[in-house]
Amino acid sequence: MADLQDVGAFVAVARHGGFREAARKTGSSASQLSEAVRRLEAGLGVRLLHRTTRTVAATDAGQRLLEQLTPALDAVETALDVVNGFRDRPAGRLRLNVPTSAAKAVLPRILPPFHQAYPDITVEVTVDDSFVDLLRSGCDAGIRYGERMEQDMVATPIGPRKQRFALAASPDYLRRHGVPDQPQDLLHHVCLRGRFDSGAMPPWEFEHKGKQVVIEPNGPLIVNLGAGADLKVDAAVGGAGLVYLFEDWLQPYFARGELTPVLEHWWPTFEGPLLYYPGRRYLPAPLRAFVDFIQAMRW
Repeated sequence: MADLQDVGAFVAVARHGGFREAARKTGSSASQLSEAVRRLEAGLGVRLLHRTTRTVAATDAGQRLLEQLTPALDAVETALDVVNGFRDRPAGRLRLNVPTSAAKAVLPRILPPFHQAYPDITVEVTVDDSFVDLLRSGCDAGIRYGERMEQDMVATPIGPRKQRFALAASPDYLRRHGVPDQPQDLLHHVCLRGRFDSGAMPPWEFEHKGKQVVIEPNGPLIVNLGAGADLKVDAAVGGAGLVYLFEDWLQPYFARGELTPVLEHWWPTFEGPLLYYPGRRYLPAPLRAFVDFIQAMRW
């Protein structure tokens, strides 16, 4: 019978697409995982992984083995986690996949008090602005802003239920270029824009007393939405132009006087983010504790 640790090493490498990433996730080393997979392949007499200098992928035999092992390993993990319920405080690891906006504007208000309440739970956050398969990524839960959820997912609100997009510029920029009176004025201003990974650049949307205005602004700077947003904000603080972003993201800059709100009565509202996770009957103790914690918070 194959050593279960070797089996676990194969599953980790196959799920994470490489030895280095699997080592990072499991706290092992790439060389230890590689040796474990070699032992498993030698014992079974079949190659389980295709290895090149750049990629690692399961062979047909490896993919079939992974499919058969996944339910059994999930059952073992669930069985072991049941013991967690007998502890005074839940312990373990909670893996979250979140967009940059949530990492910037939502989690900072949640994680400090959560860690105080549950010091034995380690929260591992992967910041990713692409749509990922939660289970294939190895995460327990994710955060999204109203996008279509994957099948069989449960969602619960996390953060304020109503949020706004905000428009801002530095005091210096407004002294030099004037303050826009209405959204259409932005066509004559310098605007700092963002682009999705798909290449699409979302327009700037505004609303006031039932009237909606959509603007396609122009400007000398375009950054990728998410990871590049801080650069856009820094450029706005430096007087390069107007920035359109989550209000909570810009709030610290308003408080310090580095940015000034613009057209505030036109800022559109949108639904707050959702925490989503697989809709299974039993939740791991760290995830159960996190769900209960955010549901008890007052926003």
